[in-house]
Amino acid sequence: MPDWETAKALGLELPDTVEGTSYGTPALKVRDKMFARLREDGETLVVWTDFLEREALTQGDPETFFITPHYEDYPLVLIALERVDAEELRELLIESWRQRAPKRVLRAYDEAEGT
Repeated sequence: MPDWETAKALGLELPDTVEGTSYGTPALKVRDKMFARLREDGETLVVWTDFLEREALTQGDPETFFITPHYEDYPLVLIALERVDAEELRELLIESWRQRAPKRVLRAYDEAEGT
């Protein structure tokens, strides 16, 4: 069962990622842009996604992936850490990071990954 420490370790594997805070809670940032943050409850992670992916996630597993009214207009999804698989969490963190990372950081990452 992943927790913040798991999410942090996975996120810190990505280039130019640092630990910081966002809205007073622990967060992961790439070049000062938050791409994941722990909510105040200490059990829910917020990550960037797109609206189509968010809909697929929330429809497919609404106990793990959800939004609140506050997030309706933003391309973010909430993840119940106690329910998400670690590999899926890794993929979601990478996708969130990709949405926030500068283009040259993405290019370098893609070249290193061979994509």
